[in-house]
Amino acid sequence: MNVEPTAKTPTGSRPIVETFRYDNRIVRAFAIATVIWGIVGMSAGLLAAVQLFWPEANLNLQFVSFGRLRPLHTNAVIFAFIGNGMFMGIYYSLQRLCKARMFNDKLSWINFWGWNAIIVAAAITLPLGLTTSKEYAELEWPIDIAIALIWVVFTVNLIGTILKRREKHLYVAIWFYIATALTVAVLHIVNSIEVPATLFKSYSMYAGVQDALVQWWYGHNAVAFFLTTPYLGLMYYFLPKAANRPVFSYRLSIIHFWALIFIYIWAGPHHLLYTALPDWAQSLGMVFSVMLVAPSWGGMLNGLLTLRGAWDKVRQDPMLKFMVVAITAYGMATLEGPMLAIKSVNSLSHYTDWTIAHVHTGALGWNGFLTFSMLYWLFPRLYNTKLWSTKLANYHFWIALLGMVFYVIPMYWSGITQGLMWKQFTADGFLQYPNFLETVLNLIPMYRLRAVGGSLYIFGAFLMAFNLWKTARSGVFQPDTEAQAAPLRAQKPHAEEKNPWGHRTLEAKPLLLTGLALVAVLIGGLIEIVPMYLIKENVPTISSVKPYTPLEVLGRDLYIREGCVGCHSQMIRPFRSETERYGDYSKAGEFVYDHPFLWGSKRTGPDLHRIGNKYPDAWHYNHMDDPRTTSPESIMPRYSWLLTQKLDTSSLPARIGALRKVGVPYPAGYEQIAEKELQAQSAKVVQNLATGSVKAEADKEIIALIAYLQRLGVDIKATGPTNAPAAAPVEAPKKTAQKKSTEQARN
Repeated sequence: MNVEPTAKTPTGSRPIVETFRYDNRIVRAFAIATVIWGIVGMSAGLLAAVQLFWPEANLNLQFVSFGRLRPLHTNAVIFAFIGNGMFMGIYYSLQRLCKARMFNDKLSWINFWGWNAIIVAAAITLPLGLTTSKEYAELEWPIDIAIALIWVVFTVNLIGTILKRREKHLYVAIWFYIATALTVAVLHIVNSIEVPATLFKSYSMYAGVQDALVQWWYGHNAVAFFLTTPYLGLMYYFLPKAANRPVFSYRLSIIHFWALIFIYIWAGPHHLLYTALPDWAQSLGMVFSVMLVAPSWGGMLNGLLTLRGAWDKVRQDPMLKFMVVAITAYGMATLEGPMLAIKSVNSLSHYTDWTIAHVHTGALGWNGFLTFSMLYWLFPRLYNTKLWSTKLANYHFWIALLGMVFYVIPMYWSGITQGLMWKQFTADGFLQYPNFLETVLNLIPMYRLRAVGGSLYIFGAFLMAFNLWKTARSGVFQPDTEAQAAPLRAQKPHAEEKNPWGHRTLEAKPLLLTGLALVAVLIGGLIEIVPMYLIKENVPTISSVKPYTPLEVLGRDLYIREGCVGCHSQMIRPFRSETERYGDYSKAGEFVYDHPFLWGSKRTGPDLHRIGNKYPDAWHYNHMDDPRTTSPESIMPRYSWLLTQKLDTSSLPARIGALRKVGVPYPAGYEQIAEKELQAQSAKVVQNLATGSVKAEADKEIIALIAYLQRLGVDIKATGPTNAPAAAPVEAPKKTAQKKSTEQARN
């Protein structure tokens, strides 16, 4: 910080005004990274969208297959595009709200280079299949550690800047920044507790139901505290600035902040409705999700009503157009989210494209449009010039809006179609569409329209990139912006303004506000998660469920590597439509040795929890080589490399040891005989394949994957006592030729 005395007190003891400079270099760096990663992440998403109706777009290459590309797309958009956009907005606004340069320039640049190095690491490891498979937390343990360290750097820089501020009271945007910094750290660390087996392979400390609860406590609140709270803070800063109007309601902003951060943390279990998660946890998630409507819409209304009297400016300023659509999309997504958390609605929507439509309403509309808005506002100010082309920015707005419509409407149509077709029965009590592929083929036109929408959205991003580049070329970059303000120590104390609930006093005490925010977000997480570990009955055991064999362990890891969980669930819900289609519904005790859980969140293909022994080994072999030989018109990519790549067993002892550390009861010394057991089971699989006229070698990866798939769901077929009764199916059995469902419901 450059401090110059410009005026003195009568005694000449100290300056009453300080001259300092805001750091624009770090803002520009994050802005450029935002644009680049946005185009990269969206392009990966477009390729994945094309692969869903044109399987040949997978190119039969393992590094660009859909299963590996999907997590690359989500990480690039969330953490690269939106993450850099978040840092861009915070580093710009925080300095001006605090009237202080960032706490430490070196920490700012460590934040920038460290964060983007993490993104590059993700872009390398995810296509290589190095993944934990946990949604939005796929990166392996060395990168998890790096994320934690860089987030600490950001948090120190944030809090340090707040503590050296020259503005006594913290503006509402800063409250949201603080909540983001604290909560993301807690979420990431708790969800990422894992035991390494190798340099890029680890096993979650949690198993099955517990892992699912922790993951979606993290996953939902990653949306809440990475995609929502920081962007609400940015809305509270950039919207009034652009509209040149004060925030509509100070009181509403207080209610919005505290209610949102307290309620949001409870809502994660709504991702697990009708699963093996205990019903009390599901109910908590549903109730608090519905309650979220109030604070969320309070924030939306506070934003939109700030524009009262400024609508003429909105019509003329493309930045404000983007902002208005962003806030509207936020309102739509935060109304729809609680609606989808109602059990009756969720029974239709879950595992369908409806969820995809919901997520992209928020991602494309809320986060995408607000990021575009900030970029259009910042670049002219960073380069001390005007936007090169307002007309081009308006073209971007309408093209991106049209692209978003062409994306989400087909996905809503697709999702409702899926849900209804899965549940449809004939008048005689038979499934109307017993072949899962029938539903998939009906969705192909919607998938094509989605790709059209994605193409339009990306084209708009290219127009923006060109416009911003021309804007930069037409101006001169200002590395620093000079400002003046009195230090806190020189400011005269004054009576506090009248304010609701004494909140303005709290705003002057950042450490107290930080502590209270931390308490607010921890309460819900502790109440949900702790009972899952203290009350044994919450995770009932089944005596017939045994740990995976060594070959099945490696097969499961291959399943994770190829991203199969992105298209296939392993969770049969207690609906007649699902038990008729797949078999007995899933029990909590079946997953006690699953590190991590693989329940999935989307069914592009059928559920696999009862796939074991349903088809012969040769069927799986041919299906992985070319799915269209066993399922004509399937959109599943080929996995022919599994037939030729040698199974790596060198790390098997380390993997067995790591699984023992997380609670799988392998006996001491089992590592020494694991290889021998693996070879014996491999020989049996090869023998089974020969029976099906398939000649295969025992040391290939496909053998392990087949062994794992044939294990799925077979343990429950062996009778054994449980320490808790299973619930009955939700839908009462009806007349059907498939009589086994009633018997299975009683098991």
